[in-house]
Amino acid sequence: MFKHIMVPVDLAHEGQLDRALGVAADLAGHYGARVTYVGVTVPQPSSVAHTPQEFAEKLALFAAVQGETRGVAAPASHPIVSHDPAVDLDKQLLAASEELKADLIVMGSHIPRFLDLRSHGGHLASLSHHSVMLVRDEA
Repeated sequence: MFKHIMVPVDLAHEGQLDRALGVAADLAGHYGARVTYVGVTVPQPSSVAHTPQEFAEKLALFAAVQGETRGVAAPASHPIVSHDPAVDLDKQLLAASEELKADLIVMGSHIPRFLDLRSHGGHLASLSHHSVMLVRDEA
């Protein structure tokens, strides 16, 4: 059913991704799908990496560790450099899903709070022709 799963990850919040990563790995195993972990960084130094190259290396290592620990066959990584992720994140994830030809996007989500104006996953689902699965952290 699914051949290519795209998993957007925020390496700054790696500890909060466990449930979504587990679901993506389980679905990949069930369907024999390949998985690409997509991360977005800025060109300037950040809390995750000093350069986009360092970010790409960390994302590739993250994908390799996911493959080894969760049994994902041949995981891939796809770094994106954005000058303003707060504005461009949804558009860039949509473009990445098209470029990668992913047929399922698995994203971690949080329980909405009163002041949350919008959900990246919900917005992506409304724009995309792909299936989007939002996985909430356990409450």
